[in-house]
Amino acid sequence: MSIRLAIIGYGNLGRGVELAVRKCKDIELTAVFTRRAPELVSLATPGVSVYPIDAAQTMSDCIDVAVICGGSATDLPVQTPHFARLFNVVDSFDTHAKINDHFANVNAAATESGKIGIISVGWDPGLFSLNRLLSDSLLPGGNTYTFWGEGVSQGHSDAIRRVKGVKSGVQYTIPVKAALKKVRDGENPVLSTRERHIRRCYVVASEGADNDAIASEIKNMPNYFADYDTEVHFITEDEFRQNHSAMPHGGFVIHSGKTGAEDENAQLIEYSLRLGSNPEFTAGVLVAYARAAYRMNKSGDFGCKTVFDVPPGLLSPLEATELRRRFL
Repeated sequence: MSIRLAIIGYGNLGRGVELAVRKCKDIELTAVFTRRAPELVSLATPGVSVYPIDAAQTMSDCIDVAVICGGSATDLPVQTPHFARLFNVVDSFDTHAKINDHFANVNAAATESGKIGIISVGWDPGLFSLNRLLSDSLLPGGNTYTFWGEGVSQGHSDAIRRVKGVKSGVQYTIPVKAALKKVRDGENPVLSTRERHIRRCYVVASEGADNDAIASEIKNMPNYFADYDTEVHFITEDEFRQNHSAMPHGGFVIHSGKTGAEDENAQLIEYSLRLGSNPEFTAGVLVAYARAAYRMNKSGDFGCKTVFDVPPGLLSPLEATELRRRFL
C-alpha cells in the first residue's frame, strides 16, 4: 500500500513536492489544498483533485502525511500546528531564531492528536544541521562555519514579497569571499553575521509605492535582514522575468578542529551543495522525511521531531538489508 501524501500550498515548493512524489514508487499524491480557487490550479499529476484549504478538516482519514509548503514568516507558525491535529505533517520552517518556539507549538498539537510533526526540514535547516551536529561531535572544540549561496533564498524572498508595496521580489544570499577563504585556510576567524554574507534583493514595486519605505522595511526586518549588509535594487517586471526567474542555491558547512596529544594535526570537514533548483531539491528532502514521518507514526511514535530525531534508514524506501548492501 502506498503512502497517501497531501500537499498544502501549491507554489514553487508545492510544485517541487509533486514532482518529487512522481519519482517515488511507495508514495502517491492524494490531494492538493490551496488558498487559491481550486479550478485555477493545474497539476502535473492526472487524477489528483485540488481542494480549498478548509476542506482538509474533513479528510483526515484519507491522508497519511501532509507536506506543508507555506512560508516561514507567517504561514507555517499557524499552519503546521493546525494541520498536525489532523495529519502527520512535515514543514520547512527556516527562521532559525524561532525554531524552539515553533517546535513547542507543533509538539503540543501533534501530541494531542497522536501524530508526528517533523519541522525545519530542508537543506538548511535540515541537512546542514545534521552536518553541523556530526562535525561538532567528531571534532569537539573545533569551529563550525556555515556559508549560504550564492543563490536564491525561498524564505527570505517570501519575506520580501510580504512587504507592503512589493509586487515581486527575490533575495540572493552571497558569501563574503574573504571570510570563506580564511575559514578554508584554517585561520578559525571570529566572524559576525554581517561579515559572512551579503543579502542582495531585487524588487518590483507596485505602482505608486514608496520605494524608500520598502527598502527601509526590508533592511530593518528582524531575523531576516537587519543583521546583514543588505542591498535593495528596484527593477522592472521585464527585467525580473528575464534575469531572476531561476532559483539556484547552495552553500557550505565547514568545521575545523585539531587532534593529537598537542593538537598538532589540523582536521577540516567540508560539506557543500550546489543546487540548480532550490525548491525542487528542498521538496526532495521534504518527501523523504514525509516517508519517515509516516513510518514513525505507524510504529507508535508521536509529537514533534527534527532531523536530529529521525533514523536515516527511514528516509529510504529500501529495506534494511538492501541499504546495508548498497551503502554501508
